[in-house]
Amino acid sequence: MVSSSGAETDAPTLPYWHVWTDDSGVTHQTRCDLSGFELAPISDGVTPQWNNFLLTADATVAYVLLPAGWVADWHENPKPQWILPLSGRWYVETTDGVRVEMGTGDVAFGCDQNSKPDAEGRLGHLSGVVGDEPCMLMLVQLNDDAYIAARPGIFK
Repeated sequence: MVSSSGAETDAPTLPYWHVWTDDSGVTHQTRCDLSGFELAPISDGVTPQWNNFLLTADATVAYVLLPAGWVADWHENPKPQWILPLSGRWYVETTDGVRVEMGTGDVAFGCDQNSKPDAEGRLGHLSGVVGDEPCMLMLVQLNDDAYIAARPGIFK
């Protein structure tokens, strides 16, 4: 909904893919929504905007460029991490057989630590570049072990 001033009055949501491990060690991908947005100024004197201060944690920010044709072997995420494609496209396939392709504007949370090899020896997830262009990703790796077993729905 839009107010008479032209401002949005309904809180937004932001969809993301959550890669996670179940109690049997099988990895999955679940579509979730960030919904904890509040309309407020980000600092004094600034016009209000929708903000979702998801968490405050020790984190590492990394930018990675996956070359065209790049495919990783089956692996777990090195740390729980938010993954934001900045250009190009990439995919993630989990041991349950689900493959999700993502590009600019998509968001994922990788948290498949503690997975167990399946009958074919696959562990965690497989990922690779889609198409003939490289893929630039921004990673926000959480250095807090509290998020290692995070299940879908933990973030609002």
